Amino acid sequence: MLLKITSRDSDKDLSHRPKRRRCHETYNFNMKCPTPGCNSLGHLTGKHERHFAVSGCPLYHNLSADECKTPTPKQSKYKEQVAEMRKGRNAGQQKEQKEKHTVHPTTANTLIALLERLKTWYGLEKLRIQGQITEGNNMIKTIVFGRFELDTWYHSPYPEEYARLGRLYVCEFCLKYMKSQTILRRHMAKCVWKHPPGDEVYRKGSISVFEVDGKKNKIYCQNLCLLAKLFLDHKTLYYDVEPFLFYVMTEADNTGCHLVGYFSKEKNSFLNYNVSCILTMPQYMRQGFGKMLIDFSYLLSKVEEKVGSPERPLSDLGLISYRSYWKEVLLRYMCNFQGKEISIKEISQETAVNPVDIVSTLQSLQMLKYWKGKHLVLKRQDLIDEWKAKEIKRGNSNKTIDPSSLKWTPPKGT
Repeated sequence: MLLKITSRDSDKDLSHRPKRRRCHETYNFNMKCPTPGCNSLGHLTGKHERHFAVSGCPLYHNLSADECKTPTPKQSKYKEQVAEMRKGRNAGQQKEQKEKHTVHPTTANTLIALLERLKTWYGLEKLRIQGQITEGNNMIKTIVFGRFELDTWYHSPYPEEYARLGRLYVCEFCLKYMKSQTILRRHMAKCVWKHPPGDEVYRKGSISVFEVDGKKNKIYCQNLCLLAKLFLDHKTLYYDVEPFLFYVMTEADNTGCHLVGYFSKEKNSFLNYNVSCILTMPQYMRQGFGKMLIDFSYLLSKVEEKVGSPERPLSDLGLISYRSYWKEVLLRYMCNFQGKEISIKEISQETAVNPVDIVSTLQSLQMLKYWKGKHLVLKRQDLIDEWKAKEIKRGNSNKTIDPSSLKWTPPKGT
């Protein structure tokens, strides 16, 4: 789609356009969608008036109920893929029902343990959504992590014997959690880890990024997820880490590589999500590391020759960080663009940012409007000048990703 660029005209505004109507009706149903802020209205397929699971939630996929009534080609393709998966799964279930077999006692015990774990997880998530889990209700309030003592923000499903202590001691290198300072001291005297497991795929100065496979380093990745949940609201993955790759950013000194943050990524994503979960540790926030993690995820998408987007819903801090990143990418592109007509597709291919995210960012910046049958991109020079001033003030900051320092090839099968 080609969009014409025009200068912003203060005389032309969008006040004549009808505002989106919001529904304020309430319903008294026992079941409701678990997505925070969702009123269960609408369905991703557009065929139902209500939904009760995230798979059909328009808000979870950053859509409205009205937008789902007319599915896009991308939604239709995703629906066909889901239908094929269900068809194969049902065929496999029918085949298993026909075949008589016995379950080994060891396998039965494993299944029982897994069911208990899922039961516990579901109970915790239900309590969290209902607001019954609070700081005073069996929650870890602080963790000792390296030379930092961090106040936690949310509940994380650590084993009860650890969670009820209120304070947890965590090894900053292997992420093993312990009950006391004495145990931590003994562990640190014997711990041989000085950096995350896996392959170092990026290094520039003191900043490194390690690619950790959830299948090869299961315990480390599970501990990383439990640690991250203390600072993330919308996170439900703790134990099923095998389908994911974890990209862990560290800052090195003479004692080792200290955890700065990480993001996880599905090995095979139907919707081309390049980030499943992202976190910057509290002691490294507001220092530019969050933007570096986001920029690194899009650098991987460029190497894969794909267009990426983060998995929804994003946490509050994650949404702020991504909107700031998309804004900077677009303003940089506009500043360097010399043509008269601009293509959303070309911007997406050059930056690896999903076209939907590009359009939503242009709208939030009031740089996109529909005028006399044409889509116009308003080139706001005030925003571009403001971005230039920040770039000059920032100078040659080391908080940027250098593509030449990446030593990585896409894993097979992705």
